[in-house]
Amino acid sequence: MSDQHDPAPYDALLLLSFGGPEGPDDVVPFLENVTRGRGIPKERLKEVGQHYFLFGGVSPINDQNRALLDALRTDFAGAGLGMPVHWGNRNWAPYLTDTLREMITDGRRHIAVLTTSAYASYSGCRQYRENLADALATLEAEGLPLPRVDKLRHYFNHPGFVEPMVEGVLASLAELDPSVRACAHLAFTTHSIPDSAADSSGPVTEHGDGGAYVRQHLDVARVIAEAVRERTGNDHPWELVYQSRSGAPHIPWLEPDICDHLEALHGAGAPAAVMVPIGFVSDHMEVLYDLDTEATAKAAELGLPVRRSATVGADPRFAAAVRELLLERAAHERGARVERCALGALGPSHDLCPIGCCPARAERPAAAGADSPYA
Repeated sequence: MSDQHDPAPYDALLLLSFGGPEGPDDVVPFLENVTRGRGIPKERLKEVGQHYFLFGGVSPINDQNRALLDALRTDFAGAGLGMPVHWGNRNWAPYLTDTLREMITDGRRHIAVLTTSAYASYSGCRQYRENLADALATLEAEGLPLPRVDKLRHYFNHPGFVEPMVEGVLASLAELDPSVRACAHLAFTTHSIPDSAADSSGPVTEHGDGGAYVRQHLDVARVIAEAVRERTGNDHPWELVYQSRSGAPHIPWLEPDICDHLEALHGAGAPAAVMVPIGFVSDHMEVLYDLDTEATAKAAELGLPVRRSATVGADPRFAAAVRELLLERAAHERGARVERCALGALGPSHDLCPIGCCPARAERPAAAGADSPYA
């Protein structure tokens, strides 16, 4: 195997995701996992779970992770990487700790980790690192030999993540009536988070002005909008908007909300809109309910033609991008010179989260960073 295709020192890849219920009886226990420590009554969790019950109590995210696993294994095999790919979740089976225990038992000692979150934020990065630290602490207490775990860099601007979204926008525009297509607005959507979490996202040097979370999304939106302009000849107006707010009403979260934005577009005379969920790797519940159900119903109420473009999901280009991210990190670990793919103005993200990156309100151990207790 050439150095360029050598995954050493890594001997496995772990796909680390959020998890979701797979039946009506799972919904409340799943939400109890998600909200543990917040003291939310079970009756309130049943109310929150109505979005899941509309879809039979099943979150699509687990099946989408299974599809991504298949795509990664197919890509790795085609590239001659005989590396196992495992999957663990934060909030539902297969649980992270169980997956890591299985990997250790199988003899894995240096694990690369891919999270299903492309951007910098506490919930999208550091919290997963805290989950890794919690799992390693549990396994250490069981007397198991701990592996080294390294989280792959943020991939929001990798061509293999961006290009499928560009094609998704083009396909959605093609579905609109020709009379409104050329002037349709692009509404780039992502998960809203508290303003304070957005401001402190990314390394300390990037805090302020929305922090890394907002800057990274804006950069990707510009890249996609420019690619669409180049391929269609039309300069579509666009804006970054937010969805899926879940916090207390008195705490400021990122705005505008997608439904409010659609109302504003209609009031300003926009002929149509394409919702582009750049903040989501796959079509999980926030996409199926907040966009395909709630926002689409709002657009119909307004009489505003709207389409929702595809997420990346298990696109083979994304699977190939993960392989590239793994091999570049492996080369870096071996001390080799590394060429890193990145579109837009921000360049490739860091390999190792620095101290103070995406801080939590209460400090907790986090693996796979400069402050990791598990070097």
